[in-house]
Amino acid sequence: MKEIGAMIRISLLLLIVCGLIYPLAVTGISQAVMPKKANGSLIYNRKGEVIGSELIGQQFTDPRFFNSRVSGIGYDAASSGSPNEAPSNPELFKRVKTSIAEWKKENPDVPVSKLPIDLITNSDSGLDPDISPAAAYAQIPRISRLTGISKAELEQLVDQHAEKASLFSEARVNVLLLNIDVKEKLK
Repeated sequence: MKEIGAMIRISLLLLIVCGLIYPLAVTGISQAVMPKKANGSLIYNRKGEVIGSELIGQQFTDPRFFNSRVSGIGYDAASSGSPNEAPSNPELFKRVKTSIAEWKKENPDVPVSKLPIDLITNSDSGLDPDISPAAAYAQIPRISRLTGISKAELEQLVDQHAEKASLFSEARVNVLLLNIDVKEKLK
């Protein structure tokens, strides 16, 4: 009976320390040290409304904007994860073939041989917010044609948003941040 009382006290103590004190301490420290990241790296419009997060990919259907990577989960953050289809899977082959056909239709100025692979393949999470700089540059002719923004201006925007490769990551461009600047140029 003595042991049961000790186990209950230790369990309650651990519940309070691990379930209450530790999470509150970590949350408080993160809010003090890096509030933007602690709150999800949210991006706000001029009205103060949340329009997205730097960390979660979004689908852009307007052809005047840069496309994100293909999402096998429909950009649904609640079901993050890749469908993990093998290269021999007929569904993957069909989806890639469809993506290539859409590319040809929307981007007649850029041959399929210049199509960066990340524009037709899924990201691991299905929510990747970034594309490669090559994928951004490949979309410039279409966006320039549809918006009237010069190719040079669009290249400059891509350059401004391109993060260089590092030891832990490849070179990348955040599509949402890039499209926000494209939208500003359209006004």
